[in-house]
Amino acid sequence: MKVWQHCVGWSLLCMALAMPAIAGQIVDRMVANVNGHIVLQSDWEEELAFEAFVNARSPDSFTSEERKAALDRLIDQELLREQVRPSEEAPTPEIARRVSEVRKLHSEAATDDGWRAALLHCGLTQSDLEKRLGESIQLMRLVEARLRPSIQIDQKAVESYYHEQLIPELKKAGNREVALPEVFGHIRDLLAEQRLNQLLHGWLATLRSASRIQTPPSGSGDQTP
Repeated sequence: MKVWQHCVGWSLLCMALAMPAIAGQIVDRMVANVNGHIVLQSDWEEELAFEAFVNARSPDSFTSEERKAALDRLIDQELLREQVRPSEEAPTPEIARRVSEVRKLHSEAATDDGWRAALLHCGLTQSDLEKRLGESIQLMRLVEARLRPSIQIDQKAVESYYHEQLIPELKKAGNREVALPEVFGHIRDLLAEQRLNQLLHGWLATLRSASRIQTPPSGSGDQTP
């Protein structure tokens, strides 16, 4: 039984890259200024629609806190773009795999017509989705290339996680214990992802502290178009 998962929350930060046209008219206004780059209300709404689609949610279901978190991700993504810019396109097979993963989340997408209807509901097309996911993959690769080489997970760290976290969780859930060699690689990868998250958050904090970021009152998480 799988009792751990990779910490990939930071990848959400990389999703808002290409801005597909979202159905409906939005009265644009500035919601953030990042070192002179303007983030518009339409950018924010497009990000919300995209995140909703890849998580099989309705954009209307987002709370004020979730809306604000999406705006924060747009700001962070702009800061990252200033540091790392893709020079190569993401591999087509990897994009296709991600599209397939998203499609499986939508029960109505069992048919091609249902899939197109689901995309249209969020103002997306297949090419919009592929472009956005592709650029997300590009940015994630660049961030990993910059940060992952500094990550070293030693045997002691893996053993500590195994004895102090994994085994107690297995016992609490009533599952059988597994030998360390069986899960060594999984734990090492998990700890590496956790460390990558920490490094990314630290890097972003440094970039924010050295940047000029303005969010006028109209950028509030409670604001709606």
